[in-house]
Amino acid sequence: MTKLSVNINKIATLRNARGGNTPNVLQAAIDVQKFGAEGVTIHPRPDERHIRYQDAYDIKPIISTEFNIEGNPIESFLKMVFEIKPTQVTLVPDSVDAITSNAGWDTIKNKSFLSEIISECKRNDIRTSIFVDPTIAMIEGAAETGTDRIELYTEEFAAQYVLGNKKAIEPYTNCAIRANDLGLGINAGHDLSLDNIEFFNQNIPNLLEVSIGHALICESLYLGMEHVIGQYLKKLK
Repeated sequence: MTKLSVNINKIATLRNARGGNTPNVLQAAIDVQKFGAEGVTIHPRPDERHIRYQDAYDIKPIISTEFNIEGNPIESFLKMVFEIKPTQVTLVPDSVDAITSNAGWDTIKNKSFLSEIISECKRNDIRTSIFVDPTIAMIEGAAETGTDRIELYTEEFAAQYVLGNKKAIEPYTNCAIRANDLGLGINAGHDLSLDNIEFFNQNIPNLLEVSIGHALICESLYLGMEHVIGQYLKKLK
């Protein structure tokens, strides 16, 4: 059973565009869980252009499912994570000026750095996941850091799927098989949508969780969030 975690960053983007508190980020977190999502994801960035650090603190008490906080493990991010103690932290190598996540970790080059952070997360009872490209070497490198899970970076799959190239799933399937062999849990995210999620899910053995934000919020503008979340759950199960 693949869990759906809804990334509510875009709700915060709309709020910040006008100031005030509309739409209400906390209410969005409550609602996505009420509508059936099995988790809430946020990805605060240093400039707080969408989710703010304070949002992360405010959201924690209203989580009844799982709370996943993504981000680059800079000092301020880690301080927040260790204070909040979410269900899961997903380590993403964002540059400060990145519009969105655009690459996975080099888990070989950054093995020592990641291992140290993951050890500290485990001491705080926080499940860890590393954002990685669909490359076998990076999966094997991730396993050596001690992480609990990987999150497959799915932008390339999504881009190729739109073009009709279903063979683009193959690197992801192969990486999932290797991750399973190594005892790693598998998450996935980035540009997954109602159009491609069912095919992706069917081809990734033991996919535990998908984190979906941009597409889900855009689809909700036309179809309504409750209906859209219901459709994702049907396609995932």
